[in-house]
Amino acid sequence: MNEIAELERRITAALDRIARAMEDAPRAGAAAGGAGPSAGAEELEQQLEAERAANAQLTERVRAIKEKQETIVAGLEKSVRRLTEELEAAQAELHRQKRAAQDLIEANRALEETGGGDAWAINRAMLAELEALRAARSAERAELAGILAELKPLIGEVA
Repeated sequence: MNEIAELERRITAALDRIARAMEDAPRAGAAAGGAGPSAGAEELEQQLEAERAANAQLTERVRAIKEKQETIVAGLEKSVRRLTEELEAAQAELHRQKRAAQDLIEANRALEETGGGDAWAINRAMLAELEALRAARSAERAELAGILAELKPLIGEVA
């Protein structure tokens, strides 16, 4: 981008010099006898047109670069949103697993305290273990969904 800014500055300076020379050309022609536009003025006019063409090309290049950047930024923003959603889902699953593990620990502790003969403690321990297994399976599903989401674009490119 610095290179483009430098080129634009140089073109602007050249256009200013040409404009000043064009303003001075009629005075110089009048002083020389008023023979009309000089060869120098025609040369300056050609240079001006060349600089205008170069400026138009640079303007088009800058526009193309900006469009490309906007496309890249939009893609990156989409990726960030998707990854943020995946992270939030993974955090929710992790929280669920921690809660299930804590419930399982408490149920096992209650089962130990009762000596294993209390039906309520056994039932609570089994429910806690079942919930822990469900949370683990849900986390595995979320992880697989993330892997598949990353693989789908790659598979599409190969196909």
